[in-house]
Amino acid sequence: MRVVFSIGGSVLAPEDVDRKYLADVSSLLLELSTKHQLAVVVGGGKPARRRIAEARSKGASWAECDHIGVLATRDNARALVKALGAAANNSIPETIREAAGLFGSGILVMGGTEPGHSTDAVAALLADWVKADLFINASNVDAVYDRNPVKFKDAKPLKEVNVRTLLKLLGDEPMEAGKYQLLDLTALKVIERSRLKTIVLDGRDLNNMKAAAEGRPFKGTTIIFK
Repeated sequence: MRVVFSIGGSVLAPEDVDRKYLADVSSLLLELSTKHQLAVVVGGGKPARRRIAEARSKGASWAECDHIGVLATRDNARALVKALGAAANNSIPETIREAAGLFGSGILVMGGTEPGHSTDAVAALLADWVKADLFINASNVDAVYDRNPVKFKDAKPLKEVNVRTLLKLLGDEPMEAGKYQLLDLTALKVIERSRLKTIVLDGRDLNNMKAAAEGRPFKGTTIIFK
């Protein structure tokens, strides 16, 4: 099975790269790679936001800040490649096409590609290109909720959500560099267009993520297309 993971910077680098998480998620990926072809796209997390804030304070444009964020994601990708050792492909692709060409040759790890969209969008595009059987979005959010759980304490998690409903739920979220919420609109549009089997879950719960990847019951949300 072909599986593409998008692991959010909020999980991998909540302040700086979380070395314990890096070791634990590497162990999971190594185990899964014995049965599946894997690709992992990682976000920038707090290191990216710090660099972006500094650049904005000096008058940088949002496009320039996006590029700064992309570079930070690639730093995180290198850290994961190092943790995975010989099982990982040593190259950090800078384009979707390059990544697709390397897919299947070791565990593929990458960060962002270009300004204007999140690493979730990169992961969705890669999943589309390589005809992935499953796309797993792993962040610090344990599910899709019926409304923003940060703003509304009575928000309820959804076991399934129609992609059109999700587009409406997230349509008004900000698109500033380093602040993409859950899934950006580009990622959702790719998921909708290509009908990617997509799961949203908490990337900190590695046993749960393993269950989802193996087709067992899990806690999270499945995006559907009815």
